[in-house]
Amino acid sequence: MKHFMIRYEFRSGTTDAWHQEVGRFIKAIDGDPELTGRIGYRVLKNRDDGSYFHLASVADDAAQKALQSRDFFKAYQEMTRKVAGRRGDGDADRVDRSDGVVSAG
Repeated sequence: MKHFMIRYEFRSGTTDAWHQEVGRFIKAIDGDPELTGRIGYRVLKNRDDGSYFHLASVADDAAQKALQSRDFFKAYQEMTRKVAGRRGDGDADRVDRSDGVVSAG
């Protein structure tokens, strides 16, 4: 099992629209027969500021690759960059955790 956390400040758009987008993404994961039960995804918002935390868990490398191959994942990844006010290939702050090892990237 691998765990990932992405943290960013919400900077662009409306929170209502973003929360709807998050819901659509989670429904897409849950509705994909290849991903159901192999991907866990949660989004948390800091109540004191505009910080968001995305927590993902993947059962194995094959589940991660399957998710990353989906068009809905690519669109959601791009939307995450936009609401965080980032462009291009740069990600929001990302922390990966796997097998007890934590690294920031």
